[in-house]
Amino acid sequence: MNTAQKFGLVIVAAGRGERAGLPADGPKQYRQIGGRPVVAHTLATFLSHPSSGEIVVVIHADDEALFASATAGIAGADRVRTVPGGANRQASVRAGLEALAGSAPRHVLVHDAVRPFVTREIIDGVLAALDAGSMAALPATAVTDTLKRGDVRGDVAGTVPRDGLFAAQTPQGFDFKAISTAHAKAAAGSDRCFTDDCAIAEWAGLSVRLTPGHPSNVKLTTAEDIAMANERLSPAPLPDVRTGNGYDVHRLVPGDHVTLCGVEIPHDQRLDGHSDADVGLHALTDALLATCGAGDIGDHFPPSDPQWRGAASEIFLAHAAGVVRDAGGVIMNADVTIIAEAPKIGPHRQEMRAALSRILEISIDRCSVKATTNETIGFAGRREGIASIATATVVFGERT
Repeated sequence: MNTAQKFGLVIVAAGRGERAGLPADGPKQYRQIGGRPVVAHTLATFLSHPSSGEIVVVIHADDEALFASATAGIAGADRVRTVPGGANRQASVRAGLEALAGSAPRHVLVHDAVRPFVTREIIDGVLAALDAGSMAALPATAVTDTLKRGDVRGDVAGTVPRDGLFAAQTPQGFDFKAISTAHAKAAAGSDRCFTDDCAIAEWAGLSVRLTPGHPSNVKLTTAEDIAMANERLSPAPLPDVRTGNGYDVHRLVPGDHVTLCGVEIPHDQRLDGHSDADVGLHALTDALLATCGAGDIGDHFPPSDPQWRGAASEIFLAHAAGVVRDAGGVIMNADVTIIAEAPKIGPHRQEMRAALSRILEISIDRCSVKATTNETIGFAGRREGIASIATATVVFGERT
């Protein structure tokens, strides 16, 4: 591509867009997608191209204020001028070409304002064909859908072979003098209504070279198109992932077993507490409540309340899981670390994980139980008590 030669550009933005929603919503080229108007996205791509020269945007006579507002703040917008459009697309393009006559660029591109996803690669492909001597160039994609011909009753009248068929896109590129002459002749001597500028070039006897288009270079026509374009350009919603931590400790006294993570383990001591003193489940209960700011285990199950004397701690954990779900949360992971010199946790780890899975109603692969000693240091190291640290991960839907 010869970057020393600047191309002229005509952007067609004079339509009313009747299929794009209610009239009160305004023409589709001024609808917001990704936080700014459609035409602003389109213009920004061409303005940033190193070979872009004079740019003429053809607008409706009533849209001067809309266009000015839509393009305010775009880098290079001072290079853009507008002209009023005609009764149809063909007349609007002719008005744009006439506005470029003073600068008379060697090549001109004609683009639909409502194709905001045009890329540098598509533009460069058209320019390369023109630089190689083509009088006209058309970005297109091969038709992949099966095509049917319908009759007046709405029935299928036949299947159209799709071999050699292409869907036309813009920008369409031309030798400026040749397309200007073709447009003038078509306006003066043809009753046909041409739907694109390459059709005029073909009618005038100009050969048209196909260049690579892209499926993403869509023309926004309906309200659904605009909604999908907005979704494509809008930031993806962030998952609301929260992590809660919990810690609990109970002292050891003479006994015959300890209950840890819902599993009774034979031992020469027991954990002393108002309930069964399961430090693993207590810590995890606090971790879950923390993910939705629901206080701690003591707020929900006061140790002064006699009804919880000797209670199984899985009651507390199941309650915390219910609080999380009522708040819209989905429990993704539960991780418990037990700090004790004895008893050994390893032989009981799988049973503990299964208990967490059952109580929390999540798969066992989301439940982790680990153990460590305190290397004979501190209360845990002296076998005066057992402690536990727990972490819970919960997803509370999405936020932007």
